[in-house]
Amino acid sequence: MGLSALTISEASTLLDKGEITSVELSQACLNEIEAARELNAFSWFDPDLVMEQAKSADKLLSNGNTSSLCGIPIGIKDLFCVRGSPTQAASKILEGFRPEYESTVTQKLKDAGSVFMGKLNMDEFAMGSSTEHTVYNPVISPWRSKGSEKPLTAGGSSGGSAAAVAADLCLGALGTDTGGSIRQPAAFAGVVGLKPTYGRCSRWGIVAFASSLDQAGPFARSVEDIALLLEVIAGYDPKDSTSYKGEVPKYSNYLTGDVRGKKIGIPKEYRLDGMPGEIEEIWEEGKIILKDAGATIVDISLPHTEFALPTYYVIAPAEASSNLARYDGVRYGYRAALDSNTNIVDMYKRTRGEGFGAEVKRRVMIGTYVLSQGFYEAYYLRAQKIRTLIKKDFEDVFNDGVDAILTPTTPSPAFALGEISDDDPIKMYLNDVFTVTVNLAGLPGISVPARLDSKGLPLGLQLIGRPWEEGDLMNLAQSIESNVQFNHKPQRWW
Repeated sequence: MGLSALTISEASTLLDKGEITSVELSQACLNEIEAARELNAFSWFDPDLVMEQAKSADKLLSNGNTSSLCGIPIGIKDLFCVRGSPTQAASKILEGFRPEYESTVTQKLKDAGSVFMGKLNMDEFAMGSSTEHTVYNPVISPWRSKGSEKPLTAGGSSGGSAAAVAADLCLGALGTDTGGSIRQPAAFAGVVGLKPTYGRCSRWGIVAFASSLDQAGPFARSVEDIALLLEVIAGYDPKDSTSYKGEVPKYSNYLTGDVRGKKIGIPKEYRLDGMPGEIEEIWEEGKIILKDAGATIVDISLPHTEFALPTYYVIAPAEASSNLARYDGVRYGYRAALDSNTNIVDMYKRTRGEGFGAEVKRRVMIGTYVLSQGFYEAYYLRAQKIRTLIKKDFEDVFNDGVDAILTPTTPSPAFALGEISDDDPIKMYLNDVFTVTVNLAGLPGISVPARLDSKGLPLGLQLIGRPWEEGDLMNLAQSIESNVQFNHKPQRWW
């Protein structure tokens, strides 16, 4: 096994002992990135910058730096502003933008001594479930179906983050989750992905999609690694008015493996007609694992689940319409070619028409429509009322003593690139059917690999937890992880 295939925990131990250096570890990841250009996971990286940071990390380590992330190579989704580095949100309209400031979450990683490996590909402005809607060309999953050479999606919108961790291009990665954009790609790629409670990690310096739903979170190869990452990136930020002021626990201390007495809810509304049998099977296996570990399994009802997708696809586009209004070609980013007769309104129209991709235009138009006079009450206001009911469904279940909720992460394994046409966006949106409720309610959710399906593709299980109780959630996730022993890796074809 090469150095780039180590977990964060394993690498941190070796770095602390002086058995490897951050330079060696980072170079191993750079070699993998070069060899895996066909995956298109990284949108930008600078080997000289990587080596400079790795050398600095080695100096800190030699002085006895105790951070678990010191010297660890981490990839960053292109939605996070990193000072001096290209930050396009995978969109033409932000072409050439290099921010003069740093997002709070990436600054926390840098302060811990981690090595920034580069920017990771994604769906434009985080709008998508397949990382096909990107100015950088689609991410290709490192996984392949048995007997097939068809390129598969790595999921979205954080497809580059999931693919990079699965293919050993970095040891961990940052993503964002607005409706499942960490958990769905994690499930497709056979890695662990956590969406923290809304407000647990600062949103400052992250290019906004839907401000009441967006949340930063980590990808890694183990639940323990997720805990180590969250310990660093979580915390109050006065620059983010939605940031939670509570203390950040030492999440790795929660990973005791003891889940006795925990009450796990199984929502009847998540049993969908036509769901593949293998998805049902892993759900049943998850229940058995937790029950054998001492947890109690109970059936629960989340009655407003059926309205979650339409509610999400009213609220999220409405917020996107507002957030993306700032991109006009005047101050930064792409500006359409103009002539002497072009007025400022034409400049706005042409810049936005040429700068935004098809999916972003679709959502901006939907959002503008539902916020327009005559439709605001019929759509947007009603969606907000239903969101309150969805949130109350979860509160009622947790008030009844349920500690966490177990569901599949996705309704299917990864699908082929191009399989779901842009002419049928609803079919693509259905990929979020198990994940959007978590964002609407502001809850933490984690996806852990469960097993491979009959075609050799990863399937994931999702656990949904109480707000601010990510530690307990990760302990339950690790109970599944330790029993499943998912150690499968994609067969190299690139």
